[in-house]
Amino acid sequence: MAASEISLSWTGVFKVASRSKTLSGDKILLPQSALEQLLAASTVTSASNRPPNPLAFDPFNPYSLAAARAEQSEWRDTHQQLPHPLTFRLVNTKNGNVVHAGIREFSAENGEVELSPFLLEALGVTAPPPRSKASSIHSNTGSPNAPIDLTDEDAEEEPARITIHAKQLPKGTYVRLRPLEAGYNPGDWKSLLERHLRENFTTLTNGEILTVRGLKGEEFRFLIDKFSPEGDGICVVDTDLEVDIEALNEEQARETVKQIFEKSQKAQGTAEGSSVGGDLDAWKPSTGQVLDGEYVDFRLPSWDRLQGIDIELITEDGEDVELFISPYSPHQRARPREDEHIWALWGDFSNANTKQIKIQPSNVELENAEALFISVHSRAVPDGQAPSLHKFSLRFKSLQKDVPNGSSKKPLLIEDTEMHSPDEEQCKNCHQWVPERTMMLHENFCLRNNILCPQCKNVFQKKSQEWQDHWHCPHDSAHGNTVASKTKHDEIFHTPIQCPGCPVLAVNLLDLAAHRTSVCPGKLILSRTTECHLCSKIVRLRDMATHLKHHELEKLSRPKPEVCRNVNCGRTLHGVGKNGEIGAGSRMGQGPGNDLGLCSMCYGPLYVNVYDPEGKAMKRRVERRYLSQLISGCGKSWCKNEFCKTAKAQSGKEGLAMTAQTALPIVKPLLDTISNKNAPMYFCVDEGSQKRRVLAEMLAGEGMFEFEWCVAAFEAEGSNLEAARTWLQHWAPKR
Repeated sequence: MAASEISLSWTGVFKVASRSKTLSGDKILLPQSALEQLLAASTVTSASNRPPNPLAFDPFNPYSLAAARAEQSEWRDTHQQLPHPLTFRLVNTKNGNVVHAGIREFSAENGEVELSPFLLEALGVTAPPPRSKASSIHSNTGSPNAPIDLTDEDAEEEPARITIHAKQLPKGTYVRLRPLEAGYNPGDWKSLLERHLRENFTTLTNGEILTVRGLKGEEFRFLIDKFSPEGDGICVVDTDLEVDIEALNEEQARETVKQIFEKSQKAQGTAEGSSVGGDLDAWKPSTGQVLDGEYVDFRLPSWDRLQGIDIELITEDGEDVELFISPYSPHQRARPREDEHIWALWGDFSNANTKQIKIQPSNVELENAEALFISVHSRAVPDGQAPSLHKFSLRFKSLQKDVPNGSSKKPLLIEDTEMHSPDEEQCKNCHQWVPERTMMLHENFCLRNNILCPQCKNVFQKKSQEWQDHWHCPHDSAHGNTVASKTKHDEIFHTPIQCPGCPVLAVNLLDLAAHRTSVCPGKLILSRTTECHLCSKIVRLRDMATHLKHHELEKLSRPKPEVCRNVNCGRTLHGVGKNGEIGAGSRMGQGPGNDLGLCSMCYGPLYVNVYDPEGKAMKRRVERRYLSQLISGCGKSWCKNEFCKTAKAQSGKEGLAMTAQTALPIVKPLLDTISNKNAPMYFCVDEGSQKRRVLAEMLAGEGMFEFEWCVAAFEAEGSNLEAARTWLQHWAPKR
């Protein structure tokens, strides 16, 4: 049963609960008793579903009365329904604030309502803190014999009370939002807003403040400014909602444009700053530079997808420069960052200058990927230190088809390929081969100056800074030679970090990146809906293929539009629209139909508001119009009407001047066919209509589309031939 068939009138007064669950958006919790009251108050307005008529039973007949009661009970069990979605109007009677809300569940305490933070702010109330036993006893720090002060200034205030009305809101089709601050320019407003409204809101209230969380945890605040349909609130569930974001005023608009311009200027890159980035060529290396704390974003639009790709980063500062990669696909839309990426090369703690990422063609992350986003990053330096500039180079190679598991084939490493003479020995400290006769001198020097790390087997000078700062992680196999590399390793691999898009606490940056690119509700993905390029309707992406097939099937069964009976006119009887609507005349300003088979423009000069059941008056008006055309002409230089003096004069066929007596024999055959809608009529029209008629005849002569559809195409698109062809391809069946 449709919600429109269910009427609901219910009001309740509840105190704001001191306890609170985690509610978001416009959601409330009501008690179970409220659900029972709502069910009792709901009524079915459909005539076919009215309750049984008790008058059909004899109240004095116990059998009949029992049957009536049973039928009434069965009807209530099967017909007590609530509208979907269930929406409410909340009123704070103390300050007059009003807001609309949706229901989360019926699990609140009796007499209480639990409100989300958004609703508390909108209503101007603060939920009272839970009352503890300690707070209920007035403490007295003085003498035990001191009098008790009964005027407790800290006594708890009475909880706020909210009046709640059941109110069914219309489905919204349009909303206008105005940012409260300048400079809002996130990358994908459509996805952000769609996700936020879908997950958190059932209703929107005019004049309230909508807060949207960005991808990095930032907040954007908007004033809800305008609705369609107009009113105090709308429902945003199961509806196609068009959203406009407009500046609050001209000053804010100018400031926003200024900030966006400054940001774009900064992104142009300078000799002292990071490179610009941009599109990459898989066949050419690319060089650039990155400043500490910044990213350089690239896009690789194409590569050999059958073989996969090997991406190589070369830099002089291996410990400082990092590489992050993510596909640009329906599942991944964000630029790769250290906390949101699919593939990564962190700065090598052993200071290697060349790093590689190999992506196999079978990698599931590449499914439907349009491109690869590649970002080169250098971590921010501590406060007080000047940022450094790091140069880098990116190179690309196709992977060999026989390379297993994303790794390149390498020859086996032989620990020692050099042949040593019989008189050479290997130093046990530094593992160098030295002549036997000098071994004693070498060992004396080596043991005094060098030291071997027992874990990584690397040799260091005892007094060197490298050895003093050398470290091994107790949790994994990582090691390095600087304090900065140890700090960086711990920050990346051993520091818990809060997800900016949801309450999840990740174990480390790697865990956070995996979370944010997979299950995080704050993940930026391709919008679930899009606009059909044919009919402009909002359609779910998964349904778009079916929707387009529906358009194709609909074309085959579409009846031809009726064309105006006037042979000089290029209009249909009831009008057409750009989105293929046949019969769009009333929307386009045309009047209703008529008995002559003329379009409203051609019929307009003949219309008179008189009673004429037999059509005699109409026949006289048609006669006068024909006579006027033949005797006086229309005076329009473009006219091609063969029954017009002006057109004949233009073509040199005017002949002798006509009078009523000579014109009547020409007009009479035309009047005899006035009741036959298949017979042509000949009236002068405007230049545009006449031109469209000629073009439609030419296009129909190509043999692909019928004449009526060609007329409709030019009526919808004007005299634009290419636009008319496109319209026909979209909306007209072929011959």
